[in-house]
Amino acid sequence: MTMEQMFQKLKEGLMQIVQDYNLTNSQICITSNALTPEEAIGETQRKDFPILAGKEIMIQASFENGKGQAFTDSPAIFKGSLEEVLKLDVVKDDYARALFVASLNAIMRQVGLVENTVHCKNGEPELCAQRFLTYIKETYGLPKIALIGYQPALLEHLSKEFQIRVLDLNPETIGTVKWGIKVEAGKDDFEEVVQWAELILCTGSTICNGSIIDFLNLKKEVLFFGTTLAGAAHLLGLNRVCFYSA
Repeated sequence: MTMEQMFQKLKEGLMQIVQDYNLTNSQICITSNALTPEEAIGETQRKDFPILAGKEIMIQASFENGKGQAFTDSPAIFKGSLEEVLKLDVVKDDYARALFVASLNAIMRQVGLVENTVHCKNGEPELCAQRFLTYIKETYGLPKIALIGYQPALLEHLSKEFQIRVLDLNPETIGTVKWGIKVEAGKDDFEEVVQWAELILCTGSTICNGSIIDFLNLKKEVLFFGTTLAGAAHLLGLNRVCFYSA
């Protein structure tokens, strides 16, 4: 699947939802804005989340009572119609991708098709990481894990019981050692790490930077996590888990 094919499928899926839920004649207005770290994840005891260092920005879209979020490095304020969102160049424009993904999450949440579209806060990221450890053991046993995207709580907890390697795109993180695990380069070390792994644990925010395509075509077990991919995972039939988010 190419980037163009993936987003075409998502746009067609969204338009089908508009028809199925009789939204065709309603004025679907999307508002979107970047959240502060405190608005996004609250007050956390852990201070090494990338969003706290300004390496990631969470945008939030709203449609009626439904809220949908997406991690991105290209935030912007937006207010407009669904028609305008669908016309955005989601293939070439990082901002457009994040806006579309957040809007998709908000609409699908409003009509009740998905849950977990708003990031967990305060102490919940730690609880989520602990839950992941149990979930993976119960579901997959003790696989060798490739963690895609540096997520400190997940890495700390999973490294206690699993063989694990981490891929990240942030040059400030690549090469550092976290809980005895060296963070490797998401591009340069991709093939070696993926070949080594038995389970790919991949952040859903890869849909916003476009790298998700690398994981849709793998002939390995891929488990996506997080709020960003909520709507897209439903429409694309992807394996996704998310604990404690709203």
